[in-house]
Amino acid sequence: MISTQAWTDARRLWDYHQMGHTLRPCSVAIGLGSHDLGVADAAVDLYKRGMAPLLVFTGATSPTTRDRMPRGEAVHYRERALELGVPSSAVLVEPNARNTGDNIRFSKAVLEEAGVDVSSVLLISKPYEERRAYATARKLWPEVEIVSASTPMTLDEYVDSIGDAHLVIDMLVGALQRLLIYPEQGFMISQSVPDDVLKAYGRLCDEGFSSRLLASGKPST
Repeated sequence: MISTQAWTDARRLWDYHQMGHTLRPCSVAIGLGSHDLGVADAAVDLYKRGMAPLLVFTGATSPTTRDRMPRGEAVHYRERALELGVPSSAVLVEPNARNTGDNIRFSKAVLEEAGVDVSSVLLISKPYEERRAYATARKLWPEVEIVSASTPMTLDEYVDSIGDAHLVIDMLVGALQRLLIYPEQGFMISQSVPDDVLKAYGRLCDEGFSSRLLASGKPST
């Protein structure tokens, strides 16, 4: 049973992980591969709304996607986009990335090889990965403007879609830890984390929402 306090803390992290950017048309939309086909759906919706003339789907496979997406995350995303009416000429695939840094670096290379002039990127991720994706892209591709996007939904709606509340909170906690420690490792830019978010993170770690934490453990808060 998840406590009322844990739900309150999880919502603090959920809100922080989303950038709240105002959507606007960009040179390209990049959908970051994961277990969640909702990323592809969000990319298609934004394409149809005229927010980007070209989609790039990036991602290989991982232990959590190998069975569900045996041909690779980016390939399955592309297939989803074509099913939803996006022309094949408007979709590029980057099938080798295995982490967020790879997603950015390899997508940039694919676009350069295709001769696409990029000044802005609509970066599409799972809702709780918006800030991590943004921070990574700003580090690795600082010359372009990054606009973060995801499927609009509440934490409760996302939990319903996944079907495992504890796992979702674990993922929120793991994503926050990476925002705290990855800047020191050169993987992303550093961002200010409000004190109430840090305290919520610490309480959730103490309550055992730790399956997605890296071995370095949680920083002191």
